[in-house]
Amino acid sequence: MAAAPTGVDHQVTIEDAGPSRKRLKFTIPGKAVAEQIEQSLGSLAMSASVPGFRPGHAPRRILEKRFGPGVREEAKNHLVARAYQNAIKDHKISVIGDPEGNKELAELTPEPGKDMNFHVEVDVMPEFDLPPIEGLEVFKPLFAPSEADVEQQINMLAINEGGLEPRDKSEPGDYCIGHGVMIDSASKESLIDIDGAVIQIPPTDRKGKGAILGVLVDDFGKQAGLPAANETITVKCKGPESHENEKVRGKDLTITFNVAQVQRIIPCPMSELLLKTGLPSEESLREAMMNRLKQRALVEQQGAMRQQIARYLVEKIDVPLSQSLTARQSESNLARTRMDLLHRGMDDLQIEERMAQLRAASAASAVRDLKLTFILARVAQTLQVNVTQDEVLGRITQMAMERRVKPDLMRQELEKRNQIGFVVQQVRDHKTMDALLARAKVSEVGVEEFNKKFAAPKA
Repeated sequence: MAAAPTGVDHQVTIEDAGPSRKRLKFTIPGKAVAEQIEQSLGSLAMSASVPGFRPGHAPRRILEKRFGPGVREEAKNHLVARAYQNAIKDHKISVIGDPEGNKELAELTPEPGKDMNFHVEVDVMPEFDLPPIEGLEVFKPLFAPSEADVEQQINMLAINEGGLEPRDKSEPGDYCIGHGVMIDSASKESLIDIDGAVIQIPPTDRKGKGAILGVLVDDFGKQAGLPAANETITVKCKGPESHENEKVRGKDLTITFNVAQVQRIIPCPMSELLLKTGLPSEESLREAMMNRLKQRALVEQQGAMRQQIARYLVEKIDVPLSQSLTARQSESNLARTRMDLLHRGMDDLQIEERMAQLRAASAASAVRDLKLTFILARVAQTLQVNVTQDEVLGRITQMAMERRVKPDLMRQELEKRNQIGFVVQQVRDHKTMDALLARAKVSEVGVEEFNKKFAAPKA
């Protein structure tokens, strides 16, 4: 606990309110309260429009009667904001997010000459010690794309570039476009409402598992059936605990989907695929795809080594986290993961499916990701890892190439979604990981041995 005067017109007492959370208790003397109310009233008197009086000439008693509650609320906001900002600055508190007040503060009405007492709580940067980061043991998986991988990628490209064929009734693998509404089954509150939403009837190899409005449902195929155009399906499920929308987490949900269209993707034939890609022959397309897969394999290889570093850091470091901070960071964690999937070259459908899986992940997984965010920030500071504008632009260009769009369009899309910051963080995190890898003891192993060591899926 720490108690000290902050500035000249208030005092603050700082105490722990849980892991990585502080409670700031303020006392603002009555004299400072009176001065602020007087200042707010004086500012109002200069511009207030009162019937029967010229601006700036209305009697004080009339101003107080007419505008008193608003003036006191404005004075309270000024006093609280000034006290809070000075406390954060003077005590060097590394705040995450906005302060949280309470009912007492919300109902507080300042009175001239009377001390004003209130408190707020804030999440702060967690404090922890770093373990040894020199000479970490890391295994480098040796893998390369095969002709079967090339065939798979060409098939995916043919689907992405294919045309849509309207269908009267859906079959496994078809897409339905329509209006989706998610409501809380208990309160009947509408949580998500999207016109033009898309769902896919689960292909047979997914065993009925599918996503609707960003939520993964294990028996989606059974609940959805094979709807036709102009039909409505109803799906009931449980909201994932890691969802970025707090109102969705853990709730019993009812999702209705009015099917407007049923569409089937008809793969683009090779002749048209060559025209679209500007390549002269199927052989040249396969060669280009192999080169692209080799580049992606390097990204995946680097990612596999980074994951080992991440596992070591998370397992070795105890990072205290508040419950509110964990919940608040869910959305940013998902956005950061989306950036990583874009960097790895996944298409929109793959990304949305992966995001639905992540929302369904356990709370422990969300906590792990949040811990890693703080750890990497500390390591980056320790190793003096910085990010340049050219590096950010280079990463955006790389993502644009994977998605076959112009870099300017990619940048505009990221800016529109306010996600440039996540690109900066991704570059910083990757540079930090690579700085640790440069200090690590790296051993090359085959894919089978690597998977056996880490129980990883096939690379």
